[in-house]
Amino acid sequence: MFVRVALDHPLPTLFDYRCDPEATPQPGMLVNVPFGKRMVVGLVCEVTAHSEVAEDRVRAVDNICIACPPLSTAWLELAGFAAEYYQRGLGEVALPALPQALRDATRWTRLLAPQERYRLLPAGRAALPDALPVRATALRRLADELANAEFLTAPDARALHPKAAATLDGWLAKGWVALEVIDAAAPIGLAQPIDTAAPATAGPVAVSASSEGEMVAPTESAAFSADHARSVSRTSGGRSPDTLAAPLLPILTDEQTAAVSAIHNANGFAPFLLHGVTGSGKTEVYLRALAALLDTDLTAQALVLVPEINLTPQFEAAFRARFAALDDGAIVTLHSGLAEGERARNWFAAHTGHARIVLGTRLAVLASLPRLAIICVDEEHDPAYKQQEGLRYSARDLAIWRAKQLGIPVVLGSATPSLESWWQADQGRYQRLTLARRAIADAALPTVKLIDLEDERRRGRASVDGLSGPLISALKARVERGEQSLVFLNRRGYAPQLSCDACGWVAGCPRCSAYVVLHKPERALRCHHCGWETRIPRACPDCGNVDIAPLGRGTQRVEESLAKVVPGARVLRIDADSTRRKGSAQALFSDVHAGEVDILVGTQMVAKGHDFRRVSLVGVLNADTALFSHDFRASERLFAQLMQVSGRAGRAGLPGEVLVQTRYPRHALYHALARHDYVGFANATLAERRDAHLPPFVYQAMLRAEGRTLDAALAFLLQAATALREIPAAERVTVYDAVPLTIVKVMNVHRAQLLIESASRAALQATLRAWQPMLRALKGVLRWSIEVDPLDI
Repeated sequence: MFVRVALDHPLPTLFDYRCDPEATPQPGMLVNVPFGKRMVVGLVCEVTAHSEVAEDRVRAVDNICIACPPLSTAWLELAGFAAEYYQRGLGEVALPALPQALRDATRWTRLLAPQERYRLLPAGRAALPDALPVRATALRRLADELANAEFLTAPDARALHPKAAATLDGWLAKGWVALEVIDAAAPIGLAQPIDTAAPATAGPVAVSASSEGEMVAPTESAAFSADHARSVSRTSGGRSPDTLAAPLLPILTDEQTAAVSAIHNANGFAPFLLHGVTGSGKTEVYLRALAALLDTDLTAQALVLVPEINLTPQFEAAFRARFAALDDGAIVTLHSGLAEGERARNWFAAHTGHARIVLGTRLAVLASLPRLAIICVDEEHDPAYKQQEGLRYSARDLAIWRAKQLGIPVVLGSATPSLESWWQADQGRYQRLTLARRAIADAALPTVKLIDLEDERRRGRASVDGLSGPLISALKARVERGEQSLVFLNRRGYAPQLSCDACGWVAGCPRCSAYVVLHKPERALRCHHCGWETRIPRACPDCGNVDIAPLGRGTQRVEESLAKVVPGARVLRIDADSTRRKGSAQALFSDVHAGEVDILVGTQMVAKGHDFRRVSLVGVLNADTALFSHDFRASERLFAQLMQVSGRAGRAGLPGEVLVQTRYPRHALYHALARHDYVGFANATLAERRDAHLPPFVYQAMLRAEGRTLDAALAFLLQAATALREIPAAERVTVYDAVPLTIVKVMNVHRAQLLIESASRAALQATLRAWQPMLRALKGVLRWSIEVDPLDI
């Protein structure tokens, strides 16, 4: 018997191996096989009785991972589609989609071994407090964890107490704890319907932050119909007397009720575009839709995607609070910030069906979910859903394809949908669900005002460190009223450049064609492209001038300036530099929510998804730079970014105000922003795209080449363009000139790109398939790659 195996290798082919028939190999199984001089993990894609490779050249499978259930046929089809569409080998898609622990055969046994866990019994809960010595800190820590958690695994117990095994064995003999052995490969599900009204064991259940409103207790039925959504008892402050202990749910608006009903009543593949203004309760719609589904189907699984890791804690808290009745481990997260072991366990919980709700970033779209029944993509417009290295896939697009493959609903939520999704809704391919007002009755959209910096200068009212007089006055007023403000600047560091005004020297990176960024707290100059770092020089290295000075402003400099112009204000900065340590972002956001911050300074990390209840003012700095970008998507991204950050103000009933500093107050984009007119902006921009023959009216692909010199990269692309003439399908493809990337050199590697496009997706894909063998035959560059549907041009 032979198996055809996909390996993580650039060649788009399967590799044949000999296998013992008694091992009963199946497609979707993981195998350990020899490849060259190494042993590697591969994925069985086919099982056959014959091989076209000479028998003496076929090597044998070393080991089969029997303990891990095979990946489903549907998952293999998903990986196959991604490989074909994004022009990569099947192994390059399938293997990296698995946790690292599963790609190492030496760790299979440990990862998939049965898990021992301890559960505290009522006898132990009564006896332990008096049985432990007062000074036995570690013992009490172990007992407290057992009392607070539903169960405690053996590794977690050892982390709390060095002699936990012996201690727990003693408690087991006394009948204080019970020992359970869980088979890692056995799927675990609920034995009864989900009751989202059940009281949480750890105290009151918090309501989703983005969907606050008048609170009611849910009825006994968990089927969230329109009648249930509106049912409310005004007794006891909105709660019925017999459900005072139950967590409270917000009353849905009519728009939310209609959205939940449409999603719940959908049959088969149903793509929804949930267009809701900021604060309109999109998260509540996700929660209700999932609750209705999981209540009616006791084995169904749901996938919820978020664009960034720092958004997962608040989503996870909201989902765990709402679905407190689910078994422990039924809600898991998947993202690159997890420890390797935790990510592997969470993936395996999803693969075996134990996890009912999987919350993750873009990599979660490729998770194995054998009973997937609904997909929600929050902030679907976000560029973070597009992978920018390796397999350059779009998680949003794969989510839509996966929903169509399985015949299930997919919900794309955003206050500023991508123009591609908006166009699909205009064409009737997606059903548009609109939430036009905020969920809280007295919470209106903020007022947007433009501060004309040129007019301020003409009037002699110069800004202080980039902060205009009206913005400073507004910040002071909020501090005096005990309200919070947010200052948004999408540029981290202290200053983007360090320069000498005597000779014109500007500090640059020796490895990249880019300036280094000044980081004053660390007293360092750092390249944000390759990570190169050096100390700040005492004088100009070219002319010796000691009066070198920072040029421009980053979040660190704004933080420093705010401490001067708004004395006494508690200023906090949140960006990629202040949140490097694990858990630091969550801790900083907790400080903001707790009211321990007066002015928050941040980059795009704070612009979306966060529900700051006390923020009544948003100030926007340096937005003009994106108005004149060479990238045709720059205006779309800027508008979405400004709409999102504006939506952080006035979410809890406080009057919200947004002040945008600009030198171009008459620009149409800012006028649309002031009106909160996404629809008008989208329609106008789509008309421009149609006239210019740009996406979504054409389909594009980008060939990138990296060489030791720019000439080598451009020469490769010129040969590639010449090769296109031999492909019949290329007659329907437009080929543009090869050009250097904006940042030409990164890590001493020079980069260039070649853009091709076509009005026919089929013609473009056919061209790319025929082009690949030709490109592999070309020489002269270090690397090349094809990106389908590129976002950065």
